[in-house]
Amino acid sequence: MSPSESCADDLILWIKEILTHREIKRVSIEGAHTASLVRAGVLLPLFCKDGSYHCLFTRRTDKVKRHKGEISFPGGIYDISDEDLSATALREAHEEIGLEPQDVQLLGELDEVMTMTDFVVSPFVGFIPYPYSFVLSEEEIAEIIVLPLSGFLKEGILTEQDWTYGDKTAKVYTYHCGRHIIWGATARILRQLLALIPTERVRG
Repeated sequence: MSPSESCADDLILWIKEILTHREIKRVSIEGAHTASLVRAGVLLPLFCKDGSYHCLFTRRTDKVKRHKGEISFPGGIYDISDEDLSATALREAHEEIGLEPQDVQLLGELDEVMTMTDFVVSPFVGFIPYPYSFVLSEEEIAEIIVLPLSGFLKEGILTEQDWTYGDKTAKVYTYHCGRHIIWGATARILRQLLALIPTERVRG
């Protein structure tokens, strides 16, 4: 099924075109700090629901080692068996929510994101079929959260403030979506994507 058959606007084709022709900003990892950095890949899944584009998030369980209970995109740490970081994102999405790699149309890569906990995250945007028979990892994923892209454009939904963690201070973005709070690296990745798309296309 092509995006245009289910949604009025070819937003997916637009995003793919933008990501194909833009230069990706990489995180500089030179210096003594390099050894502590961890590479990770995440998938930002987009799909069409009820005639408009939506984004899929996951809420992590309290059983995971890091970021307990937080809302994030499917993804995780790079493994030497992964061909590249896009393969990491697809593998982790399969492990966490049962999304088969062949069911994901990769649209491209966003800029790398450095977290305050020393992760360098490579975000990949993908278009997925919906509805889908997701299978959640009991250990890692508490629930799947589906939110419309247009909802992130509402006035007052995005806030920002400076946070200090150890010896680092950084600007932290937070999206307030009803009972869902999306912040940190996930919010920065989402904000990246929204900044690339004209508002009228997001509203669709």
